[in-house]
Amino acid sequence: MNTYHDLLKEGKERLVAAGGTDQEAMLLLNELCDHKGINLYMNMEEPVDADVQTDYLEDIHRMEKGEPLGYVLGYERFYGYDFDVNENVLIPRPETEELTGQVLMISDSLLEKKDHPIVFDVATGSGAIGITVSLENKDLDVYASDISKEALEVAHHNNEKLRGSVVFVQGDMLDPFIDRNMHCDLLVSNPPYIPRNEKMDHSVVDYEPNVALFGGDDGLYFYRKIFEKADQVLNPGGIMAFEMGWDQGKRLKDLASHYFPDAEVSVLQDINGKDRILIVETKKKTIKKETQDDSKK
Repeated sequence: MNTYHDLLKEGKERLVAAGGTDQEAMLLLNELCDHKGINLYMNMEEPVDADVQTDYLEDIHRMEKGEPLGYVLGYERFYGYDFDVNENVLIPRPETEELTGQVLMISDSLLEKKDHPIVFDVATGSGAIGITVSLENKDLDVYASDISKEALEVAHHNNEKLRGSVVFVQGDMLDPFIDRNMHCDLLVSNPPYIPRNEKMDHSVVDYEPNVALFGGDDGLYFYRKIFEKADQVLNPGGIMAFEMGWDQGKRLKDLASHYFPDAEVSVLQDINGKDRILIVETKKKTIKKETQDDSKK
């Protein structure tokens, strides 16, 4: 009979041959064992549980075809919480955890100035950012939006499962907040920012929702949409925090400075030293429209 070591070896060989990694094979088996109360590392040379073996080999087959691990498992761990995911939402990524950490630090400074600062999570997807923020700091009032009804169903489910306190509204970017005359002290967003024609791994393009990936010809379309209407939702001195592509730092900093000439705009690097987070600290509710040439998409 196969041992867990034998099963893992087969999974690693098959995934690597299909373009995957050893680590994915290990993570998958560890998660399946954990659900059965089996300590994989303590039982490597023990005979494999039949159900674990069946599920593992079926899941390896799905991953050989390119399906991401998060969709195979049905959840992704984010900031210490398990967020359910499906084909209607992006799988939360480590870069977004770093954005969430920055948001929580900013929230701490806001709490020194007022009780219950209001946070908007724009284009929330699975709800990972907004729900995490609400769980990590109970003194924040968090609202989240998404244009996709299907995505909001996933976010609602995660909010209930994890006992978050987020209020969700459906609509395009800032429009649902504007329509309700709502305002915030902190706006956070991980919008679609991949340029339309950029080459992507098929496991991303074929499985994850394209509407949540691509941001126009230059990748900045949705940042423009937010900047153009941000003065309608930000309280005086409001702060915005965004995730962005590693090569978009200068362009986004220039774009934000164009719209908010009185703001303090900064670009932060991720753990790998790549530009990843844009922070816009406004001082006045001053906004400048782009010229026709600037706004080409």
